[in-house]
Amino acid sequence: MNASLRIARLAAQDLALSARWDAFVQAHPQATFFHRSGWLRVIEKSFGHRGFFLYAERDGAIEGVLPLVEVKSRLFGHSVSSLPFAVYGGVVAHSDEAAAALEAEAESLARGQGADHLEYRNLGATRHADWPRQDLYVTFRKEILPDEEANMLAIPRKARAMVRKGIKNALTADVDAGVDRFFDLYADNVHRHGTPAMPKKYFQALLDEFGADAEVLTVSGPDGRPLSSVLSFYFRDEVLPYYAGDDEAARDLAANDFKYWELLRRACARGLKVFDYGRSKQGTGSYAFKKNWGFEPQPLSYEYRLFKRDAVPQNNPNNPKYQLMIKAWRKLPIGVANWLGPFIVKNLG
Repeated sequence: MNASLRIARLAAQDLALSARWDAFVQAHPQATFFHRSGWLRVIEKSFGHRGFFLYAERDGAIEGVLPLVEVKSRLFGHSVSSLPFAVYGGVVAHSDEAAAALEAEAESLARGQGADHLEYRNLGATRHADWPRQDLYVTFRKEILPDEEANMLAIPRKARAMVRKGIKNALTADVDAGVDRFFDLYADNVHRHGTPAMPKKYFQALLDEFGADAEVLTVSGPDGRPLSSVLSFYFRDEVLPYYAGDDEAARDLAANDFKYWELLRRACARGLKVFDYGRSKQGTGSYAFKKNWGFEPQPLSYEYRLFKRDAVPQNNPNNPKYQLMIKAWRKLPIGVANWLGPFIVKNLG
């Protein structure tokens, strides 16, 4: 007779169980970097949000995981989601039984916490056809070819010309041990776009938690001035450039294109198979940039179980009600914006 399935919760300090959780994630074909247990420690440490990392276990073996985090905000509402600050999430399990049990526990938990809604950020197919969805986002994923020159030639002509321009401008790329140069470029970049920056301690926490699987690559000009930087994640045979920032001079010097080429080139040399260019909102500049690199958009259908709201939340810069705040944010001194930003962005998720 089969043993019964047990749903339990991972504690951030339980490193032995975290290792078992991560072994399951590493082996499951539908799991992503954002299913790793380290996100529980990073998010609780950096933002103070409460994590509910659920797992299904039978006979001492993990059969499924569902990382959840609760975000309470007077401005943006009360949510439980998998996973805030991530582009992918939702349940991964070996069986429909384990997946259903985890999702039933998640719904019970979200209701018990008094959340307005429960959100799953699925990379794959939608699991609940009757739930409201948000189709604002797409992701861009493409095969890395085994030969460096083949990868160069696979870049469409205009983007390839920008990469060659960056090479001609004698740009260089280096892996940084810390986040100082990255943060300065990132914070200035998001400030110009009128959005608050994540706290610097969050980026350092990512490097500390994920070790060699989180990396900062910074591009400099011939004079040594930092121009463009990206914080990337590595998972199995994939590289995921996730957070990035550029100096205003980067465009004229083609530093942004050079940065992603250098990341792609290095990933090819490591034998990686997938370049995950990440999530973008449809109709934005980043969407067009990735399309120009020859990547095809893959729709992301985020699904919502609504408890105390009538519609899917629209906590993104495309919402017209935030336009005044975005314009005002651009006018703040960068020091003030970097101080105030973490208090706002922690509630966006």
